[in-house]
Amino acid sequence: MITVGLTGWGDHDELYPPKTPANQKLMMYARHFPCVEVDSSFYAVLGEATYQRWIDQTPDHFSFILKAYQGMTGHARGKIPFASAGEMYDAYLKSIRPVVSSGKLKAVMFQFPPWFDCCPDHVRQLKAVKRRMGDLKVALEFRHRSWYAPDLKERTLAFMKEEGWIHIVCDEPQAGEGSVPTVLEPADPELAIVRLHGRNTAGWTQSGAPNWREVRYLYRYSDEELLEWKDKLNLLKSRGAKDICMIFNNNSGGDAAPNGKRMLELLGFKPAELPPKQIDLFS
Repeated sequence: MITVGLTGWGDHDELYPPKTPANQKLMMYARHFPCVEVDSSFYAVLGEATYQRWIDQTPDHFSFILKAYQGMTGHARGKIPFASAGEMYDAYLKSIRPVVSSGKLKAVMFQFPPWFDCCPDHVRQLKAVKRRMGDLKVALEFRHRSWYAPDLKERTLAFMKEEGWIHIVCDEPQAGEGSVPTVLEPADPELAIVRLHGRNTAGWTQSGAPNWREVRYLYRYSDEELLEWKDKLNLLKSRGAKDICMIFNNNSGGDAAPNGKRMLELLGFKPAELPPKQIDLFS
């Protein structure tokens, strides 16, 4: 089974009629896509009531990929509001209980920063994270190229399989150590996740610029590129991935939703219609 979704639901104005209230967007999003990646869980440990509200707003078949809190992946700068790592993980696991108990958790996604390279200390850190997360489905995305170096790639994939990580396959600019190649190998036979970040090489390397988030993911995939990914998804299936979840993260210019819709068409699905354009006489 292949599912297609987007990162978040608030930024995709193409999916909603004009002036749609923010608290109605998730319900409308779920009419178009069966899964979503939650980015807000990276910036804060959210309350259980927030997750419960999202569960209530989505149909039974809907699923969430929850991004791990930034303190859990080493992204946090400065002091985090927890006395210890154990307290932080306990708070996060408690917060997501409604999603887990509802059966709508596809995975918790651990995206490690570009400086998280392949070394013994970081391997030990990954083992500790996996122990803390227990039996939950956890997915792993690297941003440092060393994990896929020719002499380490097979060992990295074997490690993920042994530890029970879901492999996140990336499509992103090839811009040195802070980017990874597309490695079409599943680690968990039940699920592989594909994240498409765009191919804006110039924007990818502007992490120090004030508006870097606006340009980093500014990219629209062509039909030719999406057709290439159709073949790659079939290759992932042939290599043992029973379920593949494809997430479009190229949100900066409003390209994720149209690319997601087009991918569904190329895969043979009939996507829901976009709302008609309306003219607001009083705007």
